Amino acid sequence: MTVTPAPMHWEADVLLRDGRTAHIRPIHADDREVFVEFYSRVSDQSKYYRFFSPMPRLSDRDVDRFTNVDNVDRVALVLTLQGQIIAVGRYDVIKPGEAEVAFLVEDSHQGRGIGQLLLEHLSQAGRERGVERFVAEVLPDNTRMIQTFRDAGYRVASEYDEGVLQLEFSIDPTDTAIGLMSAREHKAESASIEKFFNPRSVAVIGASRRQETIGQALVRNLITGDFSGRVYAVNPTSHAVSGLPTYKSVTEIPDDVDVAVVAVPAEHVQDVVLDCAAKGVHGLIVVSSGFAETGEEGRVRQRKLVGLSRSYGLRLIGPNCLGIINTDAKVSLNASLSPLMPPRGRAGFFCQSGALGTAILEKVYNRGLGLSTFVSAGNRADVSGNDLLQYWEEDDSTEVVLLYLESIGNPRKFSRIARRVSLRKPIIAVRSGRTTQGVPMGHAVRKIAAPAAAVDAMFRQAGVIQVDTLDEMFDVAQLLAHQPLPRGRRVAIVGNSDALGLLAADAAAAVGLVVNKSIALGTDAGAEDFEDALDAAIDDPEIDSVVAVYVPPINVSGEGVANVLAAVGEQSDKPLVSSFLGAEGVPELLRVPDVAGSTAGRGSVPSYPGVESAVRALAHVVDYAVWLRTPDGEPVDPSAVDSAAAKRLVGRILSEHPEGTDLDLDSLTELLATYDVELWQTRDVASRDEAIAAGEALGWDVVLKATAEHLRERPDQAHVWRNIDDADEMADAWDTLGTLIGEPERAGFVVQKNAPPGVPVAIRTIEDPLFGPVVSFGIAGPLTELLADRSYRIPPLGGRDAASMVREIKSSPMLFGYRGSEAVDVAEVERLIQRVAQLQNDVPQVSALELSLVLAGADRATVLTAAARVDPVVDPRSDWFVRRLSQPAGDTLPS
Repeated sequence: MTVTPAPMHWEADVLLRDGRTAHIRPIHADDREVFVEFYSRVSDQSKYYRFFSPMPRLSDRDVDRFTNVDNVDRVALVLTLQGQIIAVGRYDVIKPGEAEVAFLVEDSHQGRGIGQLLLEHLSQAGRERGVERFVAEVLPDNTRMIQTFRDAGYRVASEYDEGVLQLEFSIDPTDTAIGLMSAREHKAESASIEKFFNPRSVAVIGASRRQETIGQALVRNLITGDFSGRVYAVNPTSHAVSGLPTYKSVTEIPDDVDVAVVAVPAEHVQDVVLDCAAKGVHGLIVVSSGFAETGEEGRVRQRKLVGLSRSYGLRLIGPNCLGIINTDAKVSLNASLSPLMPPRGRAGFFCQSGALGTAILEKVYNRGLGLSTFVSAGNRADVSGNDLLQYWEEDDSTEVVLLYLESIGNPRKFSRIARRVSLRKPIIAVRSGRTTQGVPMGHAVRKIAAPAAAVDAMFRQAGVIQVDTLDEMFDVAQLLAHQPLPRGRRVAIVGNSDALGLLAADAAAAVGLVVNKSIALGTDAGAEDFEDALDAAIDDPEIDSVVAVYVPPINVSGEGVANVLAAVGEQSDKPLVSSFLGAEGVPELLRVPDVAGSTAGRGSVPSYPGVESAVRALAHVVDYAVWLRTPDGEPVDPSAVDSAAAKRLVGRILSEHPEGTDLDLDSLTELLATYDVELWQTRDVASRDEAIAAGEALGWDVVLKATAEHLRERPDQAHVWRNIDDADEMADAWDTLGTLIGEPERAGFVVQKNAPPGVPVAIRTIEDPLFGPVVSFGIAGPLTELLADRSYRIPPLGGRDAASMVREIKSSPMLFGYRGSEAVDVAEVERLIQRVAQLQNDVPQVSALELSLVLAGADRATVLTAAARVDPVVDPRSDWFVRRLSQPAGDTLPS
């Protein structure tokens, strides 16, 4: 038997239904011993369900058959925990395109969603090996296995044959199957984080009696924060810490331990992991430094820490982190180094830097914003912002999500999750290194090939409110936490200062808000004047939000006006923001009591020290509200494209060119046609005679042009000759262009029929190693390239995305009748964008695709010039179709 090495991406850390980790990998020939041990732990009933007959033990021949596979027609994956196999799944090809699939899960681990995980990964492996259908034989009373197949989201056909239920289904990843997989991923990741925020007990490993130490601070903050659970101190040399008895090891604690906070030197953390695994701890919060942030030796130590933790089923926050906080009175958890426990609020906060986390908590406390939960993930070696998004999506206590991101480890997954979460809860993000795409030393992430503008577009597309500073983040957060969403961009300004009113109006115009009403009350305006003006503005159907400005006269407290603002803010269904006494946050006077009475409640009026800050915050919220209320639009109808034909064509080309190749004209025309994109009839020509013959074949009224990339990017070179009507004109054009270009053999000459006039536009896609497909759009030409006037999106695209791409470039007026010109067929341009994006989304082997010249006219859009390249893909975006935890590039985790 010829054995083909299994691809590296078939091995991954995975998350089970209960939030615990495990490791999935291809079976190895040297797994004989551990496989036999696994089989010995499986019950007789499970063995009978698998083999339809009693098989109490395996023969040597059976063991050889199960552990030796070729990774092509016979594939087997095992799930391991603590180095032991706890489940195996396999498929065997029985005829081209069809394979029989089967599973065996150790009884003590059944009910943890392992069968579904194995099916996902086997299906992806099968798709990569050309398998299209799975079949399975199951005993009728094996209800768990039958349900596993039915819950996968595939369309399962079944029939009985001699007392056995025969199931068969296509493993093509349907929208239903992908949706169900994402739902399972969401539940598992949410469950893993829930255990951190709601522990019944916490052990501080490295607790210390010495003041000003990390171990002492962690114990003190847990106790003074009134944690509702049990706190255990672990210190092998002390008898008591902060009044708590100590234990030499976490294994000596007599009760269960849910979470361990680790503050021991970096070189001892791995020993702690083993102790925690033996104790059955769910998760680790590693505050200790000395890992990837210190250099290569620390990076190696961090990789080993993550691999060891996951191999024993543990999730990890950190290392080098500040810790976590849950302000719920029923929990009151301050498992962090911050002595400040923020007030209870509606915002969940995720950041990475521990030092920055302290400053963030101070800002939150000073503003009185309030948080539901807080996580500082440090080096973000395991638990990431994606995990927290999964948790906060369902958390009733969290209404606003705040993210301070120093790196994005898996932007593809972030985009997918954020698109969904933003529909329910606003996400506000600050991204450091936004211009330079710099990454902190402790973060092991691959560089994004896509331009920075594409990352910004991904945030907008997902509905994420991206701001530039922490202060701006809190400005927006306090508005979203306390006021309703606006219905539109129309604003009223009410104030007792003409100068500040003008500043507010100018600021509003600068950020795209429309001032429909401005009410100047005069410097001596009192509470009744403000009440009348605010009521009039809020009752006006032409107003969507109100900005109130109050600068008190000398020796006036403003309490009466504050009471009016608070009362109006509580009752209004339109957002009210203020610049009240130059205060920042939610001043005590403007607060509406929460149900719990702990902080400003819904309806409280946020105040900003400057009217410009108030207006900018309001503009961000308006943009989010508009995004939320704009329908996504229709995606590309699958029946309108032939993705199977495109994949077959690309597969055939790669079989002839395994290292990848640029597509020739015929292949390119065929590929585009599968997605209903017509490439204008084009003839490659290499001589004057060929050019004349092409003109005659096309019926003249043609153009001769050079298409080589080095010429298309040189506006100083004339490389197009239009309106050629006979052989003499073609000969003249050929000679003239050849002389001008200088190297006609490198020009890539083509002959085309004259196209209808229009505005030149360009649509491009690339396959980014982290993002996956990225599509861009802009007016074609060197000026667009120089000014970087392009829009970007991450496929798949809905109609809203394509429409936004066309309209958000600065040169978009050229498409809509600029200076009296005829408007182009924008709907057709949007259709082309969607089709090209869908092609790139469906066929990852297309590494680049470019419609470099599309003439967008009044009645059609003509694709004149295009190019594409195909390359083999090592990992064809398999994380879109299977659940796997992120893994730093180049890492191989132990099993």
